[in-house]
Order: sequence, then C-alpha cells, then structure tokens
Amino acid sequence: MRRMNSSSVAGFILVGLTDSTETQLVLSVLFLLIYLITVLGNAGMILIIRLDPQLHTPMYFFLTHLSFLDLSYSSVISPKTLQNLLTSTKSISFSGCFTQMFLFIVFGAAECLLLSSMAYDRYVAICNPLHYPVIMSKRLCRALLAGSYVVGFVYSTVNAVSMSRLDFCDSNIIQHFFCDTSPILALSCSDTSEVELIIFICAGTNLVFSLITISSSYLSILSTILKINSTAGKKKTFSTCASHLLGVTIFYSTSIFTYLKPKTSYSLGRDQVASVFYTIVIPMLNPLIYSLRNKEVKSAAVRVLQKREGSRQLK
Repeated sequence: MRRMNSSSVAGFILVGLTDSTETQLVLSVLFLLIYLITVLGNAGMILIIRLDPQLHTPMYFFLTHLSFLDLSYSSVISPKTLQNLLTSTKSISFSGCFTQMFLFIVFGAAECLLLSSMAYDRYVAICNPLHYPVIMSKRLCRALLAGSYVVGFVYSTVNAVSMSRLDFCDSNIIQHFFCDTSPILALSCSDTSEVELIIFICAGTNLVFSLITISSSYLSILSTILKINSTAGKKKTFSTCASHLLGVTIFYSTSIFTYLKPKTSYSLGRDQVASVFYTIVIPMLNPLIYSLRNKEVKSAAVRVLQKREGSRQLK
C-alpha cells in the first residue's frame, strides 16, 4: 500500500459507458429498473425459501446463498454506476476503488465455487438418490458454503494486495464504469507482468476447479439420464438441473471471456459489454431462471402468499 499511496494520483475517475447525456439518461433508467428487479427478485427468492418449510433442502439452501451473492455483488457495482450516470461527479478514491474491487471479487469468486457445489448436489440427487440425505448432510452443505466464502476472501485479498503495490503516475482515468482489474492494470505505469500472472493463476485455478467439478457432475448426470428408459422420465430428471445448467453457462462464459486473458488483449468496448452483462444483468436473470423454470419455487410462492392472505383475514 505504501507504493500506491506514494503515487502522484490522488484518486481515480470512472469514465463510464458513454459521454452522451441522452444515452446516459437512457442507461440510468434501464440500469435502475434492472437493479430494482435484481433486489426484488433475489430478496424475494431468499424470503420464499426461508418461509416455506418444503424448500428447506440442500438445493434451496445453496440457492438462497446464490441469491445473496447476486444481490451483494450487484449492490457493490450498480449504485455507484447509477450515481456516475446521473451526476457529473465520477471520481472515486483509492480506498473506495480498491474496496469495490475487493468486495466484487469476493462475491464473484464465492459464486463460482457455490455453483460447483450446486452441481455436486444435483449429481448426488440424480446419480445416488438413495444416499442423498446422508451424503448431502447439513454439515457438508455448511462446509461447502463456508469454503466458497473463505476461498473468495483469500483470492480477493491476494488480488488486492498484489495490485496495491502498483504505481499510478500520470493518468487517473479508468476506462470503465467500475473498478475492475483489467482497466486498473492498463492504467498503471508499473511493470504489471507479475501481478497479471498472480491474477491469472488465482482466477484460472478458481474457474478451472469449478468447471471441472461442474463438468464431471453433469457428465455423470447425463450418463444416468441416458440409462432411463422412458422419455417422460428423462425429461423430468433433466428438468431438475436445467435451470442450474443455464445459469452456469451464462455466468462462466462471460467470466472466462473477461478474466482469463492477458492485459494486451484488453478491449474497452468488448470488455464493457461483457462486464455490464455479468455485473448488472446476470444477477437479475438468476432469480428469474430459477423461479420461472422451477415449479417448486412457484408453488412455494403461492403457498407463502396464501398464508399471508389467510393471516390478514384472521386479523
């Protein structure tokens, strides 16, 4: 942190997505709407799962925390982005910038591992249904969840500490709408090769481990589904993990595109589009994917609403 504090740059300026006032207004309305849906969708998902006893299972335990992570890392990015779009003040302090980056990476890295835990849960449920209650015990679920948060915190700490050693001498203009690793690395006047390698190893290890777990789980699931004789049975079995598979595909495709590439291939336009998608859009999509494609969640929502309506009538 000493080197960062000794640089001649007092803070950063987030350029944002566009210089056009009209476009900024349109984007601010769109992002505000998306953020409100994100908050309501994820908070609603958490509330429904908490209030309905029939959803107190390992799968929905993980889904609760997926909603929490989506809500958290969206809240790290969206409010500041909306402020920059609606006001002329686009500055952010060193501490504010690195705090935003740190929290975003904690939640994002934890979500990678949480998605792999959810894939393992589906594997056990479909491939070992008789042993499911024993294998997916509360103790194991809590351990997998705690591991996701711990690894996310460690990875983010290593990332923040390594980047805090960089010098920022001349320009303080970040060509992005939030403090992400690639635009900050592009701004530094130091040799960033060592930091890039550390980030690549950390991000690559996290993503590759998660993808191996998810891929092996779904290969086993596919093998089990193919052994089912009836078409109806195949569809019913596959439908139990279709939502998770769709969410995984969307999340990992944008994450790999953004983080598993060298600094030299950084492109402002492409990276901003990908970043908008995984920081603002995906947190909104996940509760929609897991609720609209899930009969149990829709039924639970109806039961919760009926209970509330019944309690009102009793009063």
